[in-house]
Amino acid sequence: MEDTTGSNPQSLGFTEKLKSWLSWSWTYVCFIWFGMVLIMIYVLWSPLKLQETLTSASVFLNTLTPKFYVALTGTSSLISGLILIFEWWYFRKYGTSFIEQVSVSHLRPLLGGVESSSTTGLFSSVNGEAEPRPSVSECKVWRNPLNLFRGAEYNRYTWVTGKEPLTYYDMNLSAQDHQTFFTGDTQQLRPEDAVMQKAWRERNPQARIRAAYQAIEMNHECAAAYVLLAEEEATTITEAERLFKKALSIAGKDVNLLVYIKRRLAMCARKLGRIKEAVKMMRDLMKEFPLLGMLNIHENLLEALLELQAYADVQAVLAKYDDISLPKSATICYTSALLKARAVSDKFSPEAASRRGLSTAEMNAVEAIHRAVEFNPHVPKYLLEMKSLILPPEHILKRGDSEAVAYAFFHLQHWKRAEGALNLLHCTWEGTFRIIPYPLEKGHLFYPYPGCTETADRELLPSFHEVSVYPKKELPFFILFTAGLCSFTAMLAMLTHQFPELMGVFAKAFFSTLFAPLGFFADKMESFMPSSFWHQLTRI
Repeated sequence: MEDTTGSNPQSLGFTEKLKSWLSWSWTYVCFIWFGMVLIMIYVLWSPLKLQETLTSASVFLNTLTPKFYVALTGTSSLISGLILIFEWWYFRKYGTSFIEQVSVSHLRPLLGGVESSSTTGLFSSVNGEAEPRPSVSECKVWRNPLNLFRGAEYNRYTWVTGKEPLTYYDMNLSAQDHQTFFTGDTQQLRPEDAVMQKAWRERNPQARIRAAYQAIEMNHECAAAYVLLAEEEATTITEAERLFKKALSIAGKDVNLLVYIKRRLAMCARKLGRIKEAVKMMRDLMKEFPLLGMLNIHENLLEALLELQAYADVQAVLAKYDDISLPKSATICYTSALLKARAVSDKFSPEAASRRGLSTAEMNAVEAIHRAVEFNPHVPKYLLEMKSLILPPEHILKRGDSEAVAYAFFHLQHWKRAEGALNLLHCTWEGTFRIIPYPLEKGHLFYPYPGCTETADRELLPSFHEVSVYPKKELPFFILFTAGLCSFTAMLAMLTHQFPELMGVFAKAFFSTLFAPLGFFADKMESFMPSSFWHQLTRI
């Protein structure tokens, strides 16, 4: 075993050396091959009677009618048009060119290109130093702290519009969360726990509800079953609150159940207008379980405090959680921007600011907006109502469109309440993109914007929603190339049909000019080399 493992590095080293040698030599192989082709053509010019072949080919081309050229150029235009349509469809669906993807996947390793996985290991930080890029955390999907109730909110939307607001991928993530959160020790599963574990996996809502009732029949104190009924069967927030209170009374000492139920009860109180009660419940929950900061209960607290217009308390929460060592979110960044904008927005005027310049407070507000927009550039279009809102998903991707939808859905009213805040946002948010380096190989205040958000957001958001993409993708080269080729060949077909004689003269002049360098090269080679050398070479 030791000999085998010891020989692996040697074999790998040989493979890498061979690959690097091939990559190095590939640059010169093309030139050598081209030169060899020219030499072979010249050497075989007489034995293969290439002169006579070219003469007969030119005679054949001269006998072709203009209809042939019209058919040729028309067919070329049709084929390039079909390729263009396919490339455009593929780009719209997958965000990349099919030809480019195949080229990169299969030809790039042969040409010595660097694997894409190796280029994502390092990135430049704000100060220019190389640091490991946290690609996993960038594209991690998080539970939406303010996710709605399925029975009382999501289902009502479906009844009214006939559209499903949640994707199967999103609901499947929730099922995994519930299984992990409520199952506990799998070695000591009770019969009702096994039923509930299966219930969370059911795709059909009615099947989940039936399984919950089955678990209650087995044990009337199955708290997880009441949680499922509160989430999915209750058609009003009041009914959901009643079921959650029932679950809380029988939850026992299960920490996961207690945290989940108390949080949802606080959200019920917030939705029913008992905001001060909701704030107290959230504060108590954060004090009772201080180590569960990953659940982002502070984001629920911030939204409730904004509804109370308790801006001093909001600032106190931000001072604790808007820390450089803690992960950021759109709620943290945009709430900080809202507080600073609120202090100056009621008297802000773009015309006056352009004349006298920005004051210190206005500059702080603009910088806070730029910081928030850099973190999530999708949010302003929803806050400014340039894009229509939908119901937020149950999971979000930080810095993605899903997070922007979730934030704007709950916080748009708070921005509207602060006089002039949206006007200040409207005047300044686009200035962020002049600060961020482009291409986005570096960030300004945060890590470079991740490239995985579009794919994950398309999985999280319903198909009827147009996903916001940042940065806007430029059309791939091959789409532009096929579009140009299609247009050019179509133009040739039309001109050949309209002016056959003139286009024939043009084609002959074009090809004679194209092959003129080859004839010039052949004449120079013949005059440079002695005739006896070529005679002996042709005999060989």
